[in-house]
Amino acid sequence: MDSSSMRGFYKISEWIMNFAYLNILWIAFTLLGLVLFGFFPATVSLFAIVRKWIQGKRDFNVSKCFWNSFKKEFLKSNLLGLILLFIGGILYTDFLFVRGNEVHFVHYTYYPLLVVIAIFILALLYVFPIYVHFETKLLHILKNSVLLMIMSPLITIMMVTFILILYHILRFIPGITPLFSVSLLAYIIMWSSNFVFQKIGRYKNIDKQDSSEHKN
Repeated sequence: MDSSSMRGFYKISEWIMNFAYLNILWIAFTLLGLVLFGFFPATVSLFAIVRKWIQGKRDFNVSKCFWNSFKKEFLKSNLLGLILLFIGGILYTDFLFVRGNEVHFVHYTYYPLLVVIAIFILALLYVFPIYVHFETKLLHILKNSVLLMIMSPLITIMMVTFILILYHILRFIPGITPLFSVSLLAYIIMWSSNFVFQKIGRYKNIDKQDSSEHKN
């Protein structure tokens, strides 16, 4: 095996270890917060690490960065989680009510409600990427997640497609689920969302150029 093959093998092995380690960290910190209070700060920390990797940053301590993010975002991320669970609970309750109701006019709200639920679920894909990428308020995170999902249908479709591929891979090889499921899922979502963020950045640069040319 030549040196280039060895370097490639080492790089692949390193990535495998990194994703496995990050997945284990997410599980550990989720349990540290007794699941209910650990899930959202652990997920925010997970996306913060993945964002650094996508940006090409490698020279940092993953454990320390994860812990710092977990502590810093503990309250804010749990508040976000509470809001999301509240909205999701309302939609689920409405769905059960409409599906089980025999009043004729209520049935007309069934498909509009399904559309709202689909929008909510797809918007959730952008919540954590927006959280770690932008310094913004919780309500802005929720609003922008819906806006970005609607404005970027192709990227949203691409994201869902890769998620479905990952789902079938994990079903085919269930043994790797504890080591790679969440970290790979976060990478897919963050990597896809990054295309939207880059597009937004280009638009901002164009707007700045246009405004400066207008002033001149």
